[in-house]
Amino acid sequence: MAPREQKDPQEKPEEQQHTEAQWFREVYQPGAVQLTVRSIVTGMFLGGIMCLSNLYVFLKTGWSLGVTVTACVLAFAMYRVLAALRITKREFSALENNAMGSVASAAGFMTGGGNMAAIPALLLLTGIRPDSIPLMVWFAVIAAMGVFVAIPLKRQLVNIDKLPFPTGTATAETLKSLHHHGQSSNKARYLIRAGAIGAVIAFLRDAKMRWLPFNLPAHFGLPFKLGGVAAEKWTLAFDGSLILFGAGALMSFKTGWSMLLGAIMNYAVLGPAMYARGAIESVVYKNIVQFTLWPAAALLVSSNLLSFAFQWQSVARSFSSVFALFRKRKNEEDDPLADVECPTWWFPAGFLVLAPIVVFLMMSLFQVPLWAAIVALPLTFVVGIVSSRVTGETDITPSKAMGPMTQLIFGAILPGNVVANVMTANVTAGVGLHSADLLTDLKSGYLLGANPRKQLFAQLFGVVAGAVVVVPAYNLLVPSAEVLGSTQFPAPTVLVWAGVSRALSLGIGGLHPAARTAIGIAFVLGIAITLLERWAPARLKPYIPSPSGIGMAMVVPGSNSIAMFIGASIAEFMRRRHPRVAEQTVVPISSGFIAGESLMGIAIAILIATGVLSK
Repeated sequence: MAPREQKDPQEKPEEQQHTEAQWFREVYQPGAVQLTVRSIVTGMFLGGIMCLSNLYVFLKTGWSLGVTVTACVLAFAMYRVLAALRITKREFSALENNAMGSVASAAGFMTGGGNMAAIPALLLLTGIRPDSIPLMVWFAVIAAMGVFVAIPLKRQLVNIDKLPFPTGTATAETLKSLHHHGQSSNKARYLIRAGAIGAVIAFLRDAKMRWLPFNLPAHFGLPFKLGGVAAEKWTLAFDGSLILFGAGALMSFKTGWSMLLGAIMNYAVLGPAMYARGAIESVVYKNIVQFTLWPAAALLVSSNLLSFAFQWQSVARSFSSVFALFRKRKNEEDDPLADVECPTWWFPAGFLVLAPIVVFLMMSLFQVPLWAAIVALPLTFVVGIVSSRVTGETDITPSKAMGPMTQLIFGAILPGNVVANVMTANVTAGVGLHSADLLTDLKSGYLLGANPRKQLFAQLFGVVAGAVVVVPAYNLLVPSAEVLGSTQFPAPTVLVWAGVSRALSLGIGGLHPAARTAIGIAFVLGIAITLLERWAPARLKPYIPSPSGIGMAMVVPGSNSIAMFIGASIAEFMRRRHPRVAEQTVVPISSGFIAGESLMGIAIAILIATGVLSK
C-alpha cells in the first residue's frame, strides 16, 4: 500500500488544532464503553494464546505473524455465542473489541522486535540462560518503554500527518464490518475449523503414544540425488506441517517464490558444491546451515540496511515531526484533545522510571558495562521514532535493519563483547517494534473514535500478559542450545543474529576460505537485488526476487521453503481467480492452521516434559 501524501510537519499549530478539533467533534465517541474488565481479560487470554503460537512459528520460520485482526474476529464470535447462550447481556462493542485488540497485539508480539532472536542467540553464543522472573521483567520493561516512546509521536504521525498504517486501517475496517454488518460468522467458522485440522495433524504426527496405530510422516522425500546423496538429506522434501503452508499463504507470492529459489540455490547448488570441496563435512542440516548461515546473514544485512537507507526521507521526517511536537503550542489551554490524548509529559516520566531498570538488568543479567548500557538508551528513542514512521508509511517495521545496525554500532565501540552486541540490539529493536505496534493500534482507534489513553493502558496490560507467557514457553520449547538450528526448530533469525554478533565481535578469519568468499558474493548480491528492486522498470519488478526471501531460505530446511511456496501459490491463485472467496478464506484458514498446529505442538511438548508422552 503506497503511503499517502504527507502533510508538512511545520504546519501551523492553529491548523493542526482545527484538524484535531474536527475529529473530536465528528469521530470521537465520548462516554463509549471501551477498556473494560472483560476486554482486558479477553485480550490477555487471546494475546497469550497467540504469543504461544507466534513463538512456535518464529522458531520454525523466523517470522512473527500479526494477531490483532484474528483476535478481534475470535473475540466477536465468542461474545456472539455467549450472548446467544444468555451468559452475557451487554453487547461487545466495536470500541471494546478495539481495546481488546490492543491488549492482544501487545501480548502476541512479545516474540518480535529481537526478543526471541536475542535470547536464543545469547544461549547459542554463550550458554547464558537468565532466570525466568528477571527475564519476564526484561521483556516487559523493553515493551513498556516502546509504548511510552509512542506517546510523543502519536499526534504527529496519526492525527496530523495521517500516515496510513495499513494494518491499523485494515483492523478498523474489519471491526466496522464485524460490528455494524455482522460479517464475522464465516471467517470465525473457517478459522476454528482450520485450527481443529491443524491440531489433529500435529497430534497424529508428533504424539508418540502406544494406542495410536500410526503416526503421520514429518516429511515426504523427493525421489532424486544430489552429489550422490538423497535429496531428503539435503532437506529437499515435502513437509507435513500446516504451519508452513499457512505462513506461506499469508506472505506475498513474491516472497514465496523467492524462498523456493533460495532453497534451490542453497541446497541443490551451493550445498553440494561446498560438500564436494570439503567446506561442509557431512550432509546433515546443522552442518549445512553452519556454512550457509554466513552468506545468508551477509545477504540479509546488506539488503535490509540498503533498503533502510533508501528510506532516508522517512527518517528525516521522523525527526522533523518530533522537533515540531516539542515546540510549545500556542493557546495550549484551548487544545481540543487535552483530556483525550496522552499528555506528552507521560513519555519522559515513563522513560525516567523504565530506563534505570533496563540499565540495571543489562548490567546484572548480561554484564553489559554501565557506560554501554547508558549509550543504548538514546538509541532506543531514535529507533522508536524511525520504526514508527516507516511502519506508518510502509506497514513494515524495520527490525531486521535496526537490530543489525545496533549490532554494528556496538561491534565498533565494544569489540569482542558478544553479549553486549546482542542484548543492546534486543533493547533497540524491541522498543521500535512496540512503539510501532501501539501506533498501529492507535490508528485503528483514531478511525473508530476511540480514546487513545485507554488504548495505551490496554497495551500495558498486554505487555504483562505476553511477558508472563513467553518466558516459560520458551524455556519449555528450547531446553538447550542444541534444539536451535535443528530441523525441529531451524530458528533462522536466531542464527543470523548470532552469526552477525560472532562476526562483528570475533571476526571471520577462522572461517573456511569458501565461506569468506560466499560472504562477499552474498553481500554484493543483496545490494544488487535491492538496487534492482528500486530502479528496474516496473514491468520487470515482479520478476526480481526478494532478498529477504532468498536469505531466509538459506537458513531454514529446504522443505520449509517448498511448503511455504505451495501455500503462497495457492493463496495467489485464489486471490487472482476467486478474490471474494479468497477474502473470506485465505487469512482465517491460514491463521487457523498456524494456531491449531502450534498450540498442539506446545501441548505435546508439555506432555513430553511431564512424562506423559515419550520423545
